Amino acid sequence: MVPWLAPDDPFPPVERALGIASGAPGLLAASADLLPSRLLDAYRHGIFPWYSDGQPVLWWSPDPRMILRPAEFKVSPSLKKTLKRVLRDDAWEIRVDDNFAAVMRACASAPRHGQRGTWITADVIDAYSALHRVGDAHSVEAWHDGQRVGGLYGVALGTMFFGESMFASMTDASKIALAALVAHLRRHHVELIDCQQNTAHLASLGGREIARKAFIAHVRTHVRGAPIAWRFDKQVLADWTGGHGAPGAVLPAA
Repeated sequence: MVPWLAPDDPFPPVERALGIASGAPGLLAASADLLPSRLLDAYRHGIFPWYSDGQPVLWWSPDPRMILRPAEFKVSPSLKKTLKRVLRDDAWEIRVDDNFAAVMRACASAPRHGQRGTWITADVIDAYSALHRVGDAHSVEAWHDGQRVGGLYGVALGTMFFGESMFASMTDASKIALAALVAHLRRHHVELIDCQQNTAHLASLGGREIARKAFIAHVRTHVRGAPIAWRFDKQVLADWTGGHGAPGAVLPAA
């Protein structure tokens, strides 16, 4: 039985999450609240919320866990060609945290194959925006001709990045934002991006599953690190195109 968490209750150990035979593998707990403090505690323990509007807040820790190692990010020939175009065309920009809530709203309205509606409700936007205001959540945004055409957001703790959602209103714009994020994290020696659950799209970009035990061990170590800088521009994309900019170079702190 999934425990119901009162406001001050701690999360149960992730090993108590429901198994594959349950019909809801990875479901750990439920609660009525999505307080920023609860959300932050969840990520520090390898737990994330995912639920539909009208449901209680459902907390998950699946086994295995989908991850993307920046060193294993796959750049297809067509994406490499796109990134080269972005680098040489002044109409393209990469912005960080230009409007975090706007990125979340765009992700909420993006169509998802096989899904109706969105879990990114007003309450979810409020909770993650609270983390953003204190520097624990960030957006990476692809802009073209002064318009935001793609982006992603996630939670950043120490040298861990927990990816949440992406959107694109222009072909490959979300991949451009992801490539920028991955290159930036490589430069800051971030070894792993949490992708939560397996999708064919993430697998095509180099994502893969690892055991929850290994994932939790990594999280426990890396959320304690000093936060990385969140100031960069589209030149980080040179890592993937054979252009200038050594992958090991760290950009100036904000």
